[in-house]
Amino acid sequence: MAPLGHDEARMPHLFDPIVFRGLTLPHRIFVSPMCQYSCVDGFATDWHLVHLGSRAVGGAALVCTEATAVTAEGRISPADLGIYSDRHVDALARIVRFIQSQRSVAAIQLAHAGRKGSTARPWEGLRGVPPEDGGWRPVGPTETPFAPDYPVPSVLSPADIAGIVDAFGAAARRALAAGFDVAEVHAAHGYLIHEFLSPLSNTRRDEYGGSFDHRIRLCLEIVGAVRAAWPERLPVFVRISATDWIEGGWDADQSVALAIRLKEMGVDLVDCSSGGAVPGASIPVASGYQVPFAERIRREAGIATGAVGLITSPEQANEIVASGRADCVLLAREMLRDPYWPLHAAQALGRSIAWPVQYLRGAPADTPPRSR
Repeated sequence: MAPLGHDEARMPHLFDPIVFRGLTLPHRIFVSPMCQYSCVDGFATDWHLVHLGSRAVGGAALVCTEATAVTAEGRISPADLGIYSDRHVDALARIVRFIQSQRSVAAIQLAHAGRKGSTARPWEGLRGVPPEDGGWRPVGPTETPFAPDYPVPSVLSPADIAGIVDAFGAAARRALAAGFDVAEVHAAHGYLIHEFLSPLSNTRRDEYGGSFDHRIRLCLEIVGAVRAAWPERLPVFVRISATDWIEGGWDADQSVALAIRLKEMGVDLVDCSSGGAVPGASIPVASGYQVPFAERIRREAGIATGAVGLITSPEQANEIVASGRADCVLLAREMLRDPYWPLHAAQALGRSIAWPVQYLRGAPADTPPRSR
């Protein structure tokens, strides 16, 4: 990455390229990970090919999978995507090939749900799934469940933790075999890594709990395992919840301190979300409400950041990038509403990006064709 600065004359446009290591992305609109709850035994399906592939057709510079579990018990639900077996690679590789055929970058989010595992799909209600219905006993830093209707987790021992760290490294190697360009470690939204980061959920008194250095230990070990398995020429991202939105929880100060450590380890971008550690947090949801976290971490940690959360208009997205508040934007809901949002945003901002040759009849005049 180029040095981070705030000289307005040097600020990039939303549709300017961005470079991470040996990877050049044509612009700065990324598809955020979005769980689809549409798998059987962790295998990607035609749904995933169409869901992710259509966003690549729509012009996104980077398309990221949903949270992809590194162990079977690391899934959020029995219907979650997985990469805990070599048998998962082929179905994912098919999706990667299509994304890349559209000149988009293929990213995978490696995840472990922790105590939020073995739960029902959202449209079935927030509840645990018992073993007789295909569920399992999840794991966590302690035996405290996320909420009363969630399963009671098993406490992870240091040996168990070492096994999960190894599972992240093995998952990264499988992701590389599938052809992914970017690996993102999911350390947000109250899932396993975030459970260890937050003092609200991590009340351990061993080397993985208590002090800041102990609470971030699991995160750093996992990132280290992924970075070691990932080629030097390709980037590693980390998604964090920058705050728990509750006094005494994980907060922006700790996020900056963690980001500094992540940069030292070779992380290339911090994807800045928030919340999810405990129920009942009062979150001031509003347009762009999480952008200040990306801005502060970028400024104080000197690392590239991605902004996410209720970013809806091309003008808003461009302002975030052009003002130096973040290096890119990650969209979820807007991409669900309009898979072709990047194509439409370019037109709205007076920029021209390539359209698939199959769709040129519907493109604005003088639109360049996307090479096959």
